[in-house]
Amino acid sequence: MARIAGIDIPNKRIVIALTYIYGIGLSTSKKILADVSLSEDIRANDLSEEDLNKLRNVISEMTVEGDLRQKVAADIHRLKSISCYRGRRHNLGLPCRGQKTKVNCKTRRGKRGRK
Repeated sequence: MARIAGIDIPNKRIVIALTYIYGIGLSTSKKILADVSLSEDIRANDLSEEDLNKLRNVISEMTVEGDLRQKVAADIHRLKSISCYRGRRHNLGLPCRGQKTKVNCKTRRGKRGRK
């Protein structure tokens, strides 16, 4: 099993397997493979060590996994500490992006008691 950025990549098409890394979606995965000039149809286990090193070099320049998680957590903490609208919504566990909350967002609000 190939290992990139501290993640074991599953034996799927490489364009899909790269999305298992936090911070890399489908479009970013396609851009990475275009930069490295690899086919999207190659399986992860079929990659040579040279190809894996190319992928590791490109991904090491990006902010992914632990660094990205820390950055996102720090951004949310900053919003909470300055007590802006989005920070207060994070504290209350409510949607932050303008969704209606009267009948929707049950997953975000959680189970409510009957009155």
